[in-house]
Amino acid sequence: MSCSSPEAKQQEIKVNQAKQDSINLVYDPTKGDPQIDSFMQNLHKKSGFNGNVLVAKKGKILYEGSFGWADYLLKDSLNIDSQFELASASKPMTALATLKLVEEGKLKMDQTVNDFYPDFPFPGITIKQLLSHRSGLPNYVYFSEEAWKDRKKAMTNQDAMNLLIEHKPNRYGAPDGRFHYNNSNFMVLASIIEKVTGKDFAVYMKEAIFDPAGMKHTNVYSKAVYEKIPTKVIGHDKVWRRSVVQNYLDGPVGDKGIYSTVEDMYLLDRAIRDGRILQQATLDSAYTPRSDSKRGLFSYGYGWRTFSPAGNPIVYHTGWWHGFKSLYVRDLKNDVVIVLLTNMANGSLNNLDNLYKILEIPILRQNAYDANGEFVH
Repeated sequence: MSCSSPEAKQQEIKVNQAKQDSINLVYDPTKGDPQIDSFMQNLHKKSGFNGNVLVAKKGKILYEGSFGWADYLLKDSLNIDSQFELASASKPMTALATLKLVEEGKLKMDQTVNDFYPDFPFPGITIKQLLSHRSGLPNYVYFSEEAWKDRKKAMTNQDAMNLLIEHKPNRYGAPDGRFHYNNSNFMVLASIIEKVTGKDFAVYMKEAIFDPAGMKHTNVYSKAVYEKIPTKVIGHDKVWRRSVVQNYLDGPVGDKGIYSTVEDMYLLDRAIRDGRILQQATLDSAYTPRSDSKRGLFSYGYGWRTFSPAGNPIVYHTGWWHGFKSLYVRDLKNDVVIVLLTNMANGSLNNLDNLYKILEIPILRQNAYDANGEFVH
């Protein structure tokens, strides 16, 4: 009888899923794609790429690898399980968590920030507008440089909310006006998630997103919780001698603050595709372009940047924060995943045209297209 209990069934599902995750991550370095390897070796040597990479197609890893140092001062090499600050590539996960609460009926897309923070001085801003960067909010990152007095103490999300409530900085625009990419939107979403669930954002993300996706090496790390964020990978700014010190702005999370590995990011893609995170209708809504499109093809959905060449939708996100840069690409038609995580904030991730050509997918680079969305170079 006990074998058919709900608990036993759940346990069986978990065990089977763990097995499938292990299969998904099978990779033999001796059989890695030679063209991708040649491209990555070149990106490392000539463009200064320092970090980890994973490329997969149709559920099979074509290539993965580590290049360079986790911490240049220690001459500490990266490995495939090295955790990187995702920076703004955290935003898709905050969006997934928000939309999960919508699916569960705990949150509505047209609810406003004032429903959760009555004193919030910018009325009329909905969940939908936060997700699509159409809130018109001021950016707390810039504003707090003057408003936050104790630079040695990390801000929490609640601190950031209180600064906005207390100081009422000028907004960029009216709610649902033009698209304005802004960290405040996703910091506020994480704060609302905490209000709705009654749980710390890090705890809720583990329960709702990381665990269901099998992401065993992914965490939300806030400097307001940790004296020193527990990662061995140190961010560097353009040159090795400039390692970036974490500061009070490494406290707020949701807009950033998720640390992960290339393999965990691949498992997240599999979990999304398998319907383990959200229903397909919700995903379709998240992938729908909702901002003023740039060069005809580039826009923003709910937590995802969108790239929409004819018949080939791609969702992706970039990140750049305190010496870390990231790129997470999901070609929805061809089932291609590209994860590039680097702790050297240089221009290496701008030189990926040949990788897209090897994978036979559209070139993902805004200035490669004219205003009509035509490929120019």
